[in-house]
Amino acid sequence: MTSTTRREFLAASAATLYAASYNRAAHKPNESVRLAIMGLRTRGRDLAPGFAAIPGVQLACLVDPDSSMFNPVLKKLQTSAEIPTATDIRKVLEDKSITAVVVTAPDHWHALATIWAAERGKHVYVEKPVSHNLIEGRRMVDAARKYKVVIQAGMQRRSASDVVAAREYIQAGKLGKVAFARTWIAGSRPNIGHAKPGQPPQGVDYDLWLGPASGEFNKNRFHYNWHWFWDLGTGELGNNGIHALDVARNVLGLDAPTRITCGGGKYYYDDDQQTPDTQIATFDFPSGPGGAAGLTLLWEHRVWEKKGPEDQAYGIAIHGDRGTMIFKGDGWEVRGGDGAKEPPGKNIVGAHQKNFIDAIRGDAKANAEIEIGHTSTRLCHLGNIAYRTGKVLHFDAKTETTDIPEANRLFGREYRKGFELPAV
Repeated sequence: MTSTTRREFLAASAATLYAASYNRAAHKPNESVRLAIMGLRTRGRDLAPGFAAIPGVQLACLVDPDSSMFNPVLKKLQTSAEIPTATDIRKVLEDKSITAVVVTAPDHWHALATIWAAERGKHVYVEKPVSHNLIEGRRMVDAARKYKVVIQAGMQRRSASDVVAAREYIQAGKLGKVAFARTWIAGSRPNIGHAKPGQPPQGVDYDLWLGPASGEFNKNRFHYNWHWFWDLGTGELGNNGIHALDVARNVLGLDAPTRITCGGGKYYYDDDQQTPDTQIATFDFPSGPGGAAGLTLLWEHRVWEKKGPEDQAYGIAIHGDRGTMIFKGDGWEVRGGDGAKEPPGKNIVGAHQKNFIDAIRGDAKANAEIEIGHTSTRLCHLGNIAYRTGKVLHFDAKTETTDIPEANRLFGREYRKGFELPAV
């Protein structure tokens, strides 16, 4: 089978798989796509101008339980148009004129907001990692199928030309047998210190911010630092590991691992963070490109270190017997082989946003459809669960369970009354 034929086959298969989602998605070309953006402190603020710049897209509402987040976004948009604001996503979802919701709130809100939107026939762009736990991710996939909506994961490298080229290069056999891949991040994250419970800032509806989670207000568990607490976030593995692991899974054609191990801990910082500042997770797959009888994919982070392997804070290395492909941020080169290189993709975030709008209109397939997002996010959950249990996990992709009951109990969470995960 030629490379072109393979791509055509995969595209046709995907089109059939997701046809139900897109049948409902199509909008008339002259019909405005009205977006609500939920979660504005960082990612929502960054994405808003890109969505607003797409022809036919209208920002219908900005949503955040912290009212101080609205003005920075409005200022960044540089528009004289009045954009409504709201604190409660539940009220916004009752607006039948809204076409889609962009969910950039903290991890613990991703699934709930996505499924609520899908239930009301609204499409969703949900940031990575798509879920706070594995059960939520599968429920999101089920929601996309049942309610026939497009759900795109915010893994923008799925729309990057250099990643597409890398996949084609590897699948054409040019790296030979590939049996090992390494992904990493460093970063010099600050010590957040220790803080006591207190009162939330004025203008913050903390009950809404918590949503399905619980606990007293603590500034160390609030804006951004929520990433480092298990009931709110998914640690560095979910925060940045998802990007690198998804690229590796994409270019290598991997599905689910069969064995997962993880080591690490709080070895550097003395502060309130619960998630490890030093972590290595390994994922063993039953096969690799080029006829390899297996493949080990490794993630590592040392968030206290300025640079990682290859003198890079972020990177991916794909090792084959004909060469090694090195990603340095964006773009890649092959060492020890034919010396192939590929420049970074241009405006990959903008391309990914436009792909979502095109999918809503029925003009394209979502490059990071929720099944893709869930399958990649699943790696992050499994790595963290292996770390938290200290066990070697053997994973059954059909049942999405492991052989360790203690690990399976971490596949879900407890939900506060009024914020329960819907049974799709």
